[in-house]
Amino acid sequence: MAITWDDGDRPFSEAFQDHYFSKADGRAECGHVFIDANRLGERWQAGGPFRIGELGFGTGLNFCETFRRWKTLRPPDGHLSFTAFELFPLGKADIDRILSHWPEIAAERAALTAHWPERAEGVITIDADPQTRLTVICADALKALTALPDRYDAWYLDGFAPSRNPDMWSQDLMRAVFDHTAPGGTFGTYAAAGFVRRNLQAAGFTVERRPGFAGKREMLAGSRPAGR
Repeated sequence: MAITWDDGDRPFSEAFQDHYFSKADGRAECGHVFIDANRLGERWQAGGPFRIGELGFGTGLNFCETFRRWKTLRPPDGHLSFTAFELFPLGKADIDRILSHWPEIAAERAALTAHWPERAEGVITIDADPQTRLTVICADALKALTALPDRYDAWYLDGFAPSRNPDMWSQDLMRAVFDHTAPGGTFGTYAAAGFVRRNLQAAGFTVERRPGFAGKREMLAGSRPAGR
């Protein structure tokens, strides 16, 4: 994936003509849009295994910030499985450069980049610590997800902007996400486009609008009903 740099360290995708994260603060954006919207802090307290699925691994920022929060909140018997789908993985040097912007996640960045291959392809599995496993599937999200039997407790829907990358928000992919969500499972996304909301609702999710991050008017969050 060809990227250029704004303000020295903010990556911009040439292919999708979009930035990878908010100019305000990508790490704080992750907390608001994904961690808080999915109520992860309170849900992790239950212990046992917890599975997060992500559409669009990008820079790895969401994983690193989630890993940081997870380490402060997890019970002794907790285990986090974080699975991301990324068709255009970034190189190790770019990921390291991007994530070095946040000293708060220095340890998590080191855990990620220490095991990130020079040429990212296929399925990348990283045991970040004994309670945390990252899996990045470098493939088309719809094809890869459809082939998996797994169900996830929470989803981060984080593809590039719907207007720039509509395939990542299609009705078929949203249906696949629903089918691979545990009953009562949740999602969060910065996106608020009408067709995204309608595709999520058509798939079977309950969807609500919430205040967006850093002055953005709206974002979407929701869940798969427990009885479905």
